[in-house]
Amino acid sequence: MRSSLLALALAGCATTSSTGIRETFVQEGKATWYGREAQGGPTASGERFNMNALTAAHRTLRFNTRVEVTNLKNGRRVIVRINDRGPYARGRIIDLSLAAARALDMVEAGVVPVRIVVRP
Repeated sequence: MRSSLLALALAGCATTSSTGIRETFVQEGKATWYGREAQGGPTASGERFNMNALTAAHRTLRFNTRVEVTNLKNGRRVIVRINDRGPYARGRIIDLSLAAARALDMVEAGVVPVRIVVRP
């Protein structure tokens, strides 16, 4: 019974790889944000950066992957789309747009602990 409940809980966090195998991607670490200084500049995906869109930079996730980000200090969550590469600072796992940082109430703090989960 417990294993079936666990399987159901994890199913919401699963993605399907190109091989058809269901995988779960969960990562915890520090998040930062970027905004005005990058506004209108190019992203690694070729889009123009829009600080008011719910987007983010990640080192390895595919472009257009949707990721739920949870601020572990306050429990606030937001879903963002990966459209850039980064962060390049040691110990950080994701760079968020200003809009995403506002949704997580982390603008003033600048850096917060987060959990990221790939969403379908």
